[in-house]
Amino acid sequence: MWADVLARFEKKAPASVMAKLALEQAIAPEWVDQVFEEHRQRQYSRELLFSTIVKLMSLVSLGLKPSLHAAARQLEDLPVSLAALYDKISRTEPALLRALVTGCAQRLAPTIKQLGCTTMLPGWQIRIVDGNHLASTEKRLGALRHERGAARPGFSVVAYDPDLDQVIDLQACEDAYASERVCVLPLLASAEPGQVWLADRLYCTLPVMEACEQAQTSFVIRQQAKHPRLIQEGEWQEPVPVETGTVREQIIQVRGGYQCRRVELTLHSPTDSGDSSLMFWSNLPQSVSAQQIAELYRRRWSIEGMFQRLEAILESEIETLGSPKAALLGFATAVLAYNVLAVLKRSVEQAHRETQPEGWEASIYHLAVQVRSGYEGMQIALPSEY
Repeated sequence: MWADVLARFEKKAPASVMAKLALEQAIAPEWVDQVFEEHRQRQYSRELLFSTIVKLMSLVSLGLKPSLHAAARQLEDLPVSLAALYDKISRTEPALLRALVTGCAQRLAPTIKQLGCTTMLPGWQIRIVDGNHLASTEKRLGALRHERGAARPGFSVVAYDPDLDQVIDLQACEDAYASERVCVLPLLASAEPGQVWLADRLYCTLPVMEACEQAQTSFVIRQQAKHPRLIQEGEWQEPVPVETGTVREQIIQVRGGYQCRRVELTLHSPTDSGDSSLMFWSNLPQSVSAQQIAELYRRRWSIEGMFQRLEAILESEIETLGSPKAALLGFATAVLAYNVLAVLKRSVEQAHRETQPEGWEASIYHLAVQVRSGYEGMQIALPSEY
């Protein structure tokens, strides 16, 4: 009987069934609780398991429930009061968030690779790093409600793999006024040889480049006005034409005898910010041309599209959560939901690749709409063991 019910949902609401299976693989309750036990610091579990919190927050992030309060109210076996639930969420430690995001990406990676994916730079793994500041809101920190700056709940620095379309690492910071340049260093500590880390000019600092060198990983970072002082500059090579302008490069040396390549892209038309030329620093070997480096950085903007989808499609900023730790938990669970939807997107594209034109992409927005339209009905119709 229940198999027949599930079969009808597979036919009428396939996205909801796929989402259920992907969520079970990505954030299985037993695994989430294991992550909690391995990475918790001062927190502990009594009646309320951490997996229950992640489940409730995921329902809100996916838009399946309008708020955490509504999700908790409909959970029949919630073992604690709503006040205790909110208190637990407000104490979530940043180390747990990072462990959840990295672990989720690792659990989904085999499925993605089996589905197939393209590579931006053959032979290299791409990592795009950037910060995401949660919006200010007067609903947080009562002492600052009447200040013009409002209250900022914190930010996260994320590492994004554009080839897999997955957020593979995250460093959450409760202090919204801390430096992103410092918060990115723990991410670089886990970098590996064979990777290329792309970063905006904010990260053009000596500690960031030294961290890449220590990890024996490569980088492409846009030059900022107050870049590390140059000790020596080599001769510029002849410019080479590319689609958007011309590219040339030179060898530069900074403090400590550290050498890297500096690539200049002169544009045919200025950017929206009025820049007619862009400069990038890189330690990639000469086997990767200056043209490829310039093209790599142009593709860095894919992380901005990911952030936009997080905000527009998923509930990545839950304003009613009153503390920085709770707000960052909301963002992290939205990242988990995005990774799951990205797997669904790739699955749909793989299933329809023979009937659709080359380069066709499924819409994450419409996938999210389809998941929301059938998920709750499926959960009501099927027993818990399904």
